Amino acid sequence: MYFGVNLESDYVKLWQDGMKNWEDEMPKRMIDDKLEEKFWNVFLEKGKHKEKKKPFVEDIVREVLLHVKSSDTVAEIGPGWGTYTFPIAQHTKSLTCVDSSAAMISYLKERAEKEQVNNMNFIHGKWEEKRVEQNYDVVFGFNCFYRTHDIDKALLKMNNKASRLAIVGMTSGPEQRHYREIEKKLGYTIRYTRRDYIMLQNVLYQLGIDANCQLIDLTNTYCFNTYEEAFSFLTSKIVTEERDKMKLASIIDKYLEEKDGHFYYVHPFKAALLYWKPEQLF
Repeated sequence: MYFGVNLESDYVKLWQDGMKNWEDEMPKRMIDDKLEEKFWNVFLEKGKHKEKKKPFVEDIVREVLLHVKSSDTVAEIGPGWGTYTFPIAQHTKSLTCVDSSAAMISYLKERAEKEQVNNMNFIHGKWEEKRVEQNYDVVFGFNCFYRTHDIDKALLKMNNKASRLAIVGMTSGPEQRHYREIEKKLGYTIRYTRRDYIMLQNVLYQLGIDANCQLIDLTNTYCFNTYEEAFSFLTSKIVTEERDKMKLASIIDKYLEEKDGHFYYVHPFKAALLYWKPEQLF
């Protein structure tokens, strides 16, 4: 168990406060399991899971696999539609998916059968609540705790169920660059993201777990068919209602590139991987 300095802050509460929206209310999807399940059913019906994989996913997978051995048994928390699931399963002894969505578990089972991936197991339930009998060499989750209120319990369970290594990952900032300029030059209020990886690291620290942190540089390129589409997307986080469109355009245009009738916006950001050997806690 790691004994560091007393940070004198409750990072679990900060995480929980960050779950609220900018109106200081908890979004219904955060607390309504039926609504969350409906979301994933609609997601599958619309074929969103079949959309082209983002190029930066391969960068994250490559770094995760550096921590995973071919002899490892792995538990993945909140695999979603399997972005990281199947690449990891190909490089491990076995992989067990734990997900709160029955729809996603069903989808992953069908996909595993179709792709003849025979080393996968499935558990339906919330990680922090579901009784998991066995331990795993590695317990892994990426962007999986967005609905997790008791984040301390979830991270403690990762620690206690991992025999060799626990890994929790999260895409991180910086925010899209034009918003900072809009805020600074025009004074508009921006609806920034309210949670980041540093909260997870501090919750772990608060629990007595000194986790390593690896930051991965990533890039996401947005493509828009029209300027109006780009402008609408790139102003969607502005809270201020009275806006000067000319001044906004003068800022946004600096970040857009027009090519072959399309408009491109490049967003450099990061992914954080927090990983640690299981700690004996008391």
